[in-house]
Amino acid sequence: GVVVLAGTNRVDILDQALTRPGRFDRQITVDKPDLQGRREIFAVHLKGLTLEDEIEDIAGRLAGLTPGFAGADIANICNEAAIVAARREADAVALKDFEKATDRVVGGLESNKIMSKEELSIVAHHEAGHAVAGWFLEHADPLLKVTIIPRSSGAL
Repeated sequence: GVVVLAGTNRVDILDQALTRPGRFDRQITVDKPDLQGRREIFAVHLKGLTLEDEIEDIAGRLAGLTPGFAGADIANICNEAAIVAARREADAVALKDFEKATDRVVGGLESNKIMSKEELSIVAHHEAGHAVAGWFLEHADPLLKVTIIPRSSGAL
């Protein structure tokens, strides 16, 4: 017999002809890691880095700051943090490097766009609205950071 495996992040848009019995009829869901899973994934990716703090401490802190992140996102943050530390000519990667890396992975590069005080005020109110709405929505990811710094993958 022949076994065919396939993967998708959007099972909802697959043609029903693919998912009827005898075709791709068995589905296995692989969820994103929970807090403990993220801690363990960070620990794996941190082993190759020279760190300012202990691996367990950094892995625990970063796991709490990254709800909803997949393993590839975590690997990307670790690589990006090492680059941030190298750019500042540091001997070791610090927590602040991981925070910058997380911002970059989530939001993209910082934009050099200059905004007027009025534009900054409008953006601040808009982002505050997102934060307040997210705070009260039952199934929203936890609020980790609110910023008005424009980034390449944002709307500004």
